[in-house]
Amino acid sequence: MTSFTGPALRAALNGISGILVTPFDAQDAVCSAPLQPVVDRAVNAGVHVLVANGNTSEFYGLQAQEAERMVHVAAECVAGRVPLLGGVGRSVHEARALAKASARAGADALMVHQPPDPFVAPRGVVTYVQQIAEAAEGLPLVLYLRNENIGLATIEALCRIPEVVGVKWASPTPLVLAEIIRRTADRNLAWVGGLAEVWAPPLYAVGARGFTSGLINVFPERSVAIYNALEQADYALAMRLIGQMLPFEELRAQENNGANVTVVKAALQWMGNDCGATRAPSAWPLTATQQQQLDTLLSGWKA
Repeated sequence: MTSFTGPALRAALNGISGILVTPFDAQDAVCSAPLQPVVDRAVNAGVHVLVANGNTSEFYGLQAQEAERMVHVAAECVAGRVPLLGGVGRSVHEARALAKASARAGADALMVHQPPDPFVAPRGVVTYVQQIAEAAEGLPLVLYLRNENIGLATIEALCRIPEVVGVKWASPTPLVLAEIIRRTADRNLAWVGGLAEVWAPPLYAVGARGFTSGLINVFPERSVAIYNALEQADYALAMRLIGQMLPFEELRAQENNGANVTVVKAALQWMGNDCGATRAPSAWPLTATQQQQLDTLLSGWKA
């Protein structure tokens, strides 16, 4: 049974959507215990929404049964304190099965990954999301759009699927975002900056609110400070705070973005909250130079 519905969920989506890591033990199996302190830190710091089976969760590195287990683990850790989104994707049948499992686990909504299939028809994406909605047992959907190649007409069609309540916009195209917000203004959707803290200011400027974050696994209070500055329209403060965490994001972007989760999990190890290694094809472990840079950054943050 979900804890957040209607206006409460919609309001929370205007905030920070924290994408949780998936902890692995020494045998590379999903484990639950290391996630609890991650969740507790985020909730206590004021993160508004938590997401299981997102990209920082290594969604595409998980087997179907592991993704189902992860949403159950996350729901147990969150315990209804903030809304929980369960990511779904891959083949339509896998996505539908995971949608049902996420509903049973107690997720408050689903985040639908944009299909990475090389042969994606724009109208096929609409059918894909509609079929997930049919399987979702009444859960609202949040679209996760990493690019707008399917075209604005298709994105508008997706936004008009009744179950869709929000969009995580993960494309560095604020003017395109402004146009689709204009076209769908009657739906009062949540438009969330999907490119983390660094891109939040320009996306805020055209109407997005809140942002996704992987930093919340490590130092959620830094993400919350950036969010508060943006909500107060203090862009100078927001940019100063983003500048302080920019080296963390620059490290994550190394190796063709293959160090993205690696840096987060290495930081968690550094702080004594070991969530295990990342899975190939992610980079693991950090190189000696990368690790030294991370150590220096984190030591400065803790000082």
